[in-house]
Amino acid sequence: MEQGLSWRCRDRTLRLGARPLVMGILNVTPDSFSDGGRYQTIEAAVQRGLAMADEGADVVDIGGESTRPGAIAVSAADEGARVEPVIRALAKAFSGRPAAPLISVDTRKAMVAERALEAGARIINDITALAGDPGMPALARRYGAGVVLMHMRGEPATMQQDPRYGDVVGEVVDWLAARMTALANDGLDGETIALDPGIGFGKTMEHNVQLIAGLRALTVAGRPVVAGVSRKSFVGKITGRDGDARMAGSLAAAVWAAACGAHVWRVHDVRESVDAARMVAALREETAEWIG
Repeated sequence: MEQGLSWRCRDRTLRLGARPLVMGILNVTPDSFSDGGRYQTIEAAVQRGLAMADEGADVVDIGGESTRPGAIAVSAADEGARVEPVIRALAKAFSGRPAAPLISVDTRKAMVAERALEAGARIINDITALAGDPGMPALARRYGAGVVLMHMRGEPATMQQDPRYGDVVGEVVDWLAARMTALANDGLDGETIALDPGIGFGKTMEHNVQLIAGLRALTVAGRPVVAGVSRKSFVGKITGRDGDARMAGSLAAAVWAAACGAHVWRVHDVRESVDAARMVAALREETAEWIG
């Protein structure tokens, strides 16, 4: 893993090292593919965010719109109303807490992102790589927010309808490199960028496997690489498991992704993922005394 790599997120900087960072998924939606409806109330969502912090999450990623295959878009007003109070409550709870997780908002809408940043978020995780809303690049620049640029072919409602690539690794790497260049030319600080190949977003099972195996090609960009493999359908197809029963397969895929160059894991199962990340670090450092 690259030494000295960092990710600037407003007034905080995440340092990348031997241990993959863990980004916990907190969906405050009724229809997300794995945990839709579980954290719809503000109280339930805040309690889950606090639990993720206790379990060792480095980032809590809060989303108010499902982007599962076939998902239908919701309005910015509805999405913002779902995420803002949760972010505000967690930001207050994390204030002054040593090593508190950073808060990320999972959105493709500038209006939602701004409400989230005002409430205390430090990262914008955008499945359109800041291309879906013309206001996103300027917003990210103004706040100095960390950003996750993800590759997706098509829209959530249609992205799994016969996706095709000649060279999936090469095409994804080239597309993300082009987005980085365009945003840099638009004044976005490159130190705020992390890259996500978009596992499961407009890709077949074979494409997903090839992307994970080829992640090293994405690290050439010199930015943190985010791997979102948790409970994805390709894990279910390989293991024959549904939903919550995909944890073992998800952890195996995440560890393999780390070996192939991933720096950040986006996960549902935080405690188990933190344990796995610590094992990865201990084996990389060849010491049982690793702390962090």
